[in-house]
Amino acid sequence: MATTYKVLGQIVPSATTLTTLYTVPSATSTVCSSLVICNEGTTTETFRIAIRPAGAAVDPKHYITYDSSVTQNNSVFLTLGFTLATTDVVSVYTSGASIGFSLFGSEIA
Repeated sequence: MATTYKVLGQIVPSATTLTTLYTVPSATSTVCSSLVICNEGTTTETFRIAIRPAGAAVDPKHYITYDSSVTQNNSVFLTLGFTLATTDVVSVYTSGASIGFSLFGSEIA
């Protein structure tokens, strides 16, 4: 099995829209090591992160954080270490349009 260390996904989603950050490719498992949330705006914003097994419709049980805050011109660094199976989805949501998400980890195929 080959392991590829990489940037799994980067996005600045539209405000108030649940958006896919990363979907595990077929015949692959993924270990997500860290997630950075960066607020480039001038006001405090909130964010949400959901892990949706097999691309399931979002459900309250999928959220690993819900309406957490990140102040203006600041970042939140999460060290996660969670594992994902084929077709699992990491989704993000933000209250404003100035928050970027960067997910790092390794794909095992």
